[in-house]
Amino acid sequence: MVARKGKGLRRKTRYKLSKHIREKGKIKIKKWLQRFNPGDYVNIKIDPSVHVGMPHPRFHGRTGKVLKARGKCYEVLIKDGDKEKLIIAHPVHLKPIKL
Repeated sequence: MVARKGKGLRRKTRYKLSKHIREKGKIKIKKWLQRFNPGDYVNIKIDPSVHVGMPHPRFHGRTGKVLKARGKCYEVLIKDGDKEKLIIAHPVHLKPIKL
């Protein structure tokens, strides 16, 4: 009997969801307590050490617009090809950008 290949959320992400040696360690409290306003633009940069509110790895590196807060997370609208998709992400995985 042969073991079947896993199809979990983090498969094929060995390098995408790994931290650089200087980024390892505790997460700054500033990252946890970030606030965003509706209309702000953010980059989705997944922090692999925090599993709470982690978006799917296919959206890592994308830029989107914050629509509103949903609990401790935020709704982010991104463009995926010709479709718009709604991502729910914790502020630890979001990075503000200036336009």
